Amino acid sequence: MTATQLHLFHLFNFFYLVLSVVVAILTRATPRRIAGALAGGAASGVVALGLIALWERVGWWHMVMPGLFTWEPYFLTLMLIDATLWAFIFLITWRIARRFGWRGLAVVLVVLAVIGPLRDQWFMRRFPELGSYAPGIAPVLAISASYVVLVLVGHGVMRLVAGPAREDRLARRPWESS
Repeated sequence: MTATQLHLFHLFNFFYLVLSVVVAILTRATPRRIAGALAGGAASGVVALGLIALWERVGWWHMVMPGLFTWEPYFLTLMLIDATLWAFIFLITWRIARRFGWRGLAVVLVVLAVIGPLRDQWFMRRFPELGSYAPGIAPVLAISASYVVLVLVGHGVMRLVAGPAREDRLARRPWESS
């Protein structure tokens, strides 16, 4: 891993940290919800690494990223930190679940299942030096399933830690009485 690549990874981690803090403030997340979102991100990161390995092994995609994507402990640790900071996603899905219930989450999953493969295909066409997808519908379905599984795992772990969204009181503003 080159110094530039390492700095880029740290930049993404910083960006995700800032985004998670901003979303936590905007959603008035309690410490328990923040802990749940971080746990959900970590669980999603572990599953993401497994999915990357699985789809690579099956031959549906290939990550080239010379010197960047390796299965070395330092890189895997950076990936797990990065994924843990996906907490902002689960804070948002938490609010959607609180407001719209399981139907809202279902809509989010359908949107991700459609937009995820389009985004990833665009990214790989834009940066072919980073990797490629195999032709056909199977890689598209694998990407779509990956997005759905990652959000379900992360949101499920968050729910285990923080409890059901509908039963949680939103954090009160300082000027509101209890």
